[in-house]
Formats: sequence, C-alpha cells, structure tokens
Amino acid sequence: MAANQECKLQLVRDHIRPFPDFPKKGILFRDICPILKDPAALTAVIDLFEEQVRRNYQNVDLIVGLDARGFLFGPLLAQRLGVGFVLVRKKGKLPGTTVSVAYDLEYGKSEAEIQDDSVAPGQKVLLIDDLLATGGTLFAACELMRKQQAEVLGCMVVIELKELNGKDKLKPHSLFSLVQY
Repeated sequence: MAANQECKLQLVRDHIRPFPDFPKKGILFRDICPILKDPAALTAVIDLFEEQVRRNYQNVDLIVGLDARGFLFGPLLAQRLGVGFVLVRKKGKLPGTTVSVAYDLEYGKSEAEIQDDSVAPGQKVLLIDDLLATGGTLFAACELMRKQQAEVLGCMVVIELKELNGKDKLKPHSLFSLVQY
C-alpha cells in the first residue's frame, strides 16, 4: 500500500473513538463523530473510498447510502465520482411509492425501503455505510437492489467488526472496509 494511503488510513483510525459499554454493557461502540468533526479525517475517508472505486468500479452508476450514517459519506463520494446518490431509509420515512424489504436485527425485526423510481433495472450500484456488524442492514439493502434489478458491484464501510462475520452474510457481494476490528 502506498505511503500516502497508509497515512490516510492512520488518520481515520486515529479519529475513531471507542466507548466501552455503550449502548449496553459488554459492547465497545466505535464512534465516527470525530471523523466528521475533522475536515482532514473526513477528506481521508472520501479519498480512500474514491481511490477504491476508481481502481475497481469505474462503471458505477449510483452510490446507495444506508440510513443514516451512509448519508454522511455517500453523497460526498457520489459528488466526487460524478454519479447520483440514492437513500435507503427505514420504513415510513420516504414520500411516494416505495419498495421495501424486511430483515432481522439482533434484537427484533425492521424494514428498509427506497423510492420505487430511484434505481432503474441494470444500473450498477455501490452500497455505503459507516459500519458493518452482523450484516443485516447491508444485506437488506442488497435485497432491495435485487428487487429493483440493479447490479450490486459491492459494499463499502468505514469500519468492519470482523468477529461478527457480517461479511459472510453479504456474499456473493464484495466488501471493502477501511478499518477492521
């Protein structure tokens, strides 16, 4: 890896703040707020994502961001790439006709949705979020794209919690993560 990329990755790592026992005892929460607060760290995240996309996915049509932190990184990346950005929201948050998919959470069930005209059949999409844990939400977003007959090129996250094996749930889709714990 180039020295410049490693410097950017280190800057990102240095701006991820751990919070033990949040939101409940036994969980180590990885907070991205310091990344958002620091222009250099935020630029490093978008630079690294952009490099990955330009190297591997030159034919991407849309960046699809997951509610809500995917909305922080996705539009910046989409703008850099000159492509559109699409929202995947929790059910009931989007106006107009929507397409939804139900999925399991560690603590129950949820639904994700997109506006039915936001992704056309055959469009090539990359999904983006801040963190991959068990993979439920990203998997649901992949299912939404399948329903819309879009081609998922891959998934991208700032942080991957490897011990939770969320990457396995996303197969056959690829995952690119900047930082792994």
